[in-house]
Amino acid sequence: MSELHHECGVAAVYHLPGGEVSPLCPPQGPDEVSRLMPRMLLDVQNRGQLSAGMTSYRPHRRNLLDTYRRLGTVSEAFRLNHRGKAESIMQQYAGRAAIGHVRYATCGEDDVSYAQPFERRHLQKHKWFSFAFNGQLANYAALRDKLLAEDDHHLTRSTDTEIIMHEISRELSGDRRPTLIEVMRNVATRFDGAYSLALLNAQGDMLIARDPLGVKPMCYAIEGPLLAAASESVALLNLGFRPDSIQSLAPGEAITVTENRFSIDRFAEAGRTAHCFFEWIYFANVASTMDDRSVYLSRKALGEELARMETLPKGDDLVVVPVPDTSKAAADAMAYALGVPCVEGLIRNRYAGRTFIEGGPGRAVKAAAKYTPLPEVLSGKRVLLVEDSIVRSTTMRVLLDRIRTVGGAREIHVRIACPPIIAPCFYGIDMSRIRELFAPPFVERGLPADQMFAEMAEELGADSLRYLPVEAISRAIGKPADELCRACITGEYPTSWGQKLYQVAVDNYQTHADSPAERTYEAAATTAG
Repeated sequence: MSELHHECGVAAVYHLPGGEVSPLCPPQGPDEVSRLMPRMLLDVQNRGQLSAGMTSYRPHRRNLLDTYRRLGTVSEAFRLNHRGKAESIMQQYAGRAAIGHVRYATCGEDDVSYAQPFERRHLQKHKWFSFAFNGQLANYAALRDKLLAEDDHHLTRSTDTEIIMHEISRELSGDRRPTLIEVMRNVATRFDGAYSLALLNAQGDMLIARDPLGVKPMCYAIEGPLLAAASESVALLNLGFRPDSIQSLAPGEAITVTENRFSIDRFAEAGRTAHCFFEWIYFANVASTMDDRSVYLSRKALGEELARMETLPKGDDLVVVPVPDTSKAAADAMAYALGVPCVEGLIRNRYAGRTFIEGGPGRAVKAAAKYTPLPEVLSGKRVLLVEDSIVRSTTMRVLLDRIRTVGGAREIHVRIACPPIIAPCFYGIDMSRIRELFAPPFVERGLPADQMFAEMAEELGADSLRYLPVEAISRAIGKPADELCRACITGEYPTSWGQKLYQVAVDNYQTHADSPAERTYEAAATTAG
């Protein structure tokens, strides 16, 4: 799924002052707990590889808040392969609290000015803050246009991150001194979409919040004086937190650290949840647990669902092959249930570059460089090729061609551990136009499933193809359907602006009005408003 762009990852760490020192603290002591940040970001690197950065807080430093951000992976940004340069960065940005971010651009451009965290300096310490954000505001364009219509406002970036920064600044303007929970409560009424964020100000106050629907994940752990949070639990587990101390932050709740004390408070009323099902299927690290559900066990269950549907006759020439890496758990489980060998017929070159970041006409060439078929494993075989999903189909077409021509497979039967993706995402996954997607032209014709899958297989060059049904997703994740966001496979969105944008996307698709230069949510304020 190199053609499906990741979201972003957020992390935060705070060592509360006092006599006790956490055993998880780095050897340099609590005032340099920021040294934990690159390690945390490495564990959420799967969520974005375009840029990485952090902001640290140190009360006796001239720059109370200091932000470091660079393009590239965590290792590249923090120079982790160069001991001297990495140590220099850690010394310069040492602090007793830090927030961090890894980014992929679902909105905005690919330069360092879009890298996070975003820092807004101010003479008054409570108005000087930095924040990191994962998600997307569906009403970004409406908020943007409203800001630009007021007074002589000007925006320098085409990203909802800047919108959030200005909305938070608005709450802090004048002589008001709202608490961070009050700030979050007020801005949440204006935000339609998905977000998890971490904020740090020059007073040393911290906010960690999760959107009211819980679309985006956020986990946290507290042991003694050390508080840490991240988009995924694996980042906390690998810091040394006990598994039973790691929890998911409830939707609409926020952790605050104020005057060296932490609390967890609700900023939005509890209602329905809409957890992004793709987190369990693809985005999250397989070692993570989110909202009390193991990612690995969910993917294993998806494979078992595929096995129950399989009709191909067994034989010594039948093998299951996962598309590495995120489909491996599903493929293993499918093969075990069928009693068929699961083999690594595709080897992924981990150093071929970030093909999901580098879009454009060269995507197929990059996909071909990323996977090497093994003829010793595939030659003469009937291959059950297991993949997480098909989005645009570019990678799948390349794989099928190479498995036949290089691998020598006799037959290739594609099995997708997800239903057909028929609708865009406006909550943080970079697929905002229907025309980008492979499945809609087939689905809209209303053919019986078997006939539709046969036509899809012919189009791709596979011997057969099968998707999971929509109802299999909630069974595999172990959560009721009405607690999940399944908009991209149903066309039913959990927020009003999401549904409005979908109608814009449908209209554009039907009238061929899509602009290749614009995503639906970047241009749809007038149309959808």
